[in-house]
Amino acid sequence: MPFTLHGLPVSQGIAIGHAHLVSHALLEVNQYVIAPRHVEAEITRLDEAVAQVHAELRTLRATPTSAQSEVAAFVDLHTMLLDDPMLTVAARSLIRERRCNAEWALVQQMEQIVEQFEAIDDPYLRERKADVVQVVERLLKVLLGHPGSVSPRRKEDLGTIVVAHDLSPADTIHFKDNRQVAGFVTDVGGATSHTAIVARSLGIPAVVGLRHVRHTVRDDDIIIIDGARGIIIVDPDERVLDEYRLRKSELELERSKLKRLRSNRSATFDGELISLQANIELPRDLPQVRDVEAEGIGLFRTEFLFMNRDELPDEDEQFEAYRTVAKAMTGKPVTIRTLDIGADKALKSGGPRMETNPALGLRAIRYCLAEPQMFQTQLRALLRASQYGKIRILLPMISHAHEVDAALHAIALAKASLRADKVKFDDSVPVGGMIEIPAAALSLGMFVKRLQFLSIGTNDLIQYTLAIDRTDEAVAHLYDPLHPAILRLIHQTIQVGARNEIPVSVCGEMAGDARFTRLLLGMGLHQFSMHPSQILEVKQEVLRADYADLSAKVARLIKLDEPERLREAVERL
Repeated sequence: MPFTLHGLPVSQGIAIGHAHLVSHALLEVNQYVIAPRHVEAEITRLDEAVAQVHAELRTLRATPTSAQSEVAAFVDLHTMLLDDPMLTVAARSLIRERRCNAEWALVQQMEQIVEQFEAIDDPYLRERKADVVQVVERLLKVLLGHPGSVSPRRKEDLGTIVVAHDLSPADTIHFKDNRQVAGFVTDVGGATSHTAIVARSLGIPAVVGLRHVRHTVRDDDIIIIDGARGIIIVDPDERVLDEYRLRKSELELERSKLKRLRSNRSATFDGELISLQANIELPRDLPQVRDVEAEGIGLFRTEFLFMNRDELPDEDEQFEAYRTVAKAMTGKPVTIRTLDIGADKALKSGGPRMETNPALGLRAIRYCLAEPQMFQTQLRALLRASQYGKIRILLPMISHAHEVDAALHAIALAKASLRADKVKFDDSVPVGGMIEIPAAALSLGMFVKRLQFLSIGTNDLIQYTLAIDRTDEAVAHLYDPLHPAILRLIHQTIQVGARNEIPVSVCGEMAGDARFTRLLLGMGLHQFSMHPSQILEVKQEVLRADYADLSAKVARLIKLDEPERLREAVERL
């Protein structure tokens, strides 16, 4: 009998295929005693498994993919955990001391490490226990001889729906490279889980948080994923299958039509020019930016140059990265955000101290000002690259005037040192600030006097305004971009910028969500910045919009207090 399961939609689209159940190796480990003469052979078996997983991770790291930067970060973290003596060296000791099998030794040591992670106050580090489990899962699959490949396509030439308790990013990429995978469904996970992040980057439909799907679905069951509604339909009848095949065809046709918009001028129906720019993390993201003909880089997240490495990047390495992007954009604006580290983004070396509440602690501009030498290195690299393109410097998480004054003083010092070294740079590089704290959105006057542009980071603005940790699955449902307070803060920021002739952009998730495009246009927004894969869909909404009409409608909408009435009004736009 067909049945439906409801979960959390994290990557849109429709997928139809046969279920491929991914083994949860941790549940299949038994303990048995090794004869004394076989102990060294058991240790060798463990070492060979470690070497094989190392090779798998290296292959994944080197495999070209549209989600290269996300995957590289995850794979580097798993490699680091695989090399941690607390895991493998301790497991070898257990094999010798207790004469137990390698699988059992790994699980025992994993449980100790996970227990230590659970005692950590820092939520980012605490969540890394999931990565420890995923690394051990990978080792166990090798030791237990589980195949990792997807079964051949079965009847009706349908693709494969990967069904798992959880998926590591390495698993996700492995299945994607098979080219038969149509979608992912998992028991656990949230909007910011590894599966969700990688699935969105790769454009694969995914539903997570289904709780018991791994034990409810059978291998080869036909599954429909509705990535917009967050449901999966198991063993659908022919009528439902036909309906979803039609909807899938319509979506694919729409996507192919979007490609025709690449070279279209981004302007509303009544002629208002709108700039659609791209968010990137590393220079290797540039091909995606060029593919959609983005009008610039609205956000270059420089922290990804610093993360998952033992040493901080020096000035020359940073300069080369910034110059590469500036030259590639051939005169289009490139907004580079200074290091935004802390909270859910940590450095392996030289990072912030352990904090009780890192989201409210030493992060972003606060951290940069507390580490002046590191900040000077980055500013010198940014300024050196400014002669190769239209670079703009963006300061993250500003909340006080003295932070901006101190940052501007640091930029002046960097310029003075470059002049002393007779190094060329653009002396008029614009400096802007991120509006992502309610205090900043409510005190814009002191920032518009000091800065040349503003950029609204909606992800953190929502998190801080609503007091919700967006990485916490228990409260993720309360994360609401359409909360009246959020809309008023965004609207106020855009309007204050317009009155003071200060350009304002939005570079958070809202900018790339086509459901909010008309709302933001009606607020007066002229610059959006988003993942390159979202640009064409947003452009389509821009081309269909009447700017003047939306302005009048949103002016009325913004006064609403009742959430349901407000949501209905946004849908009517």
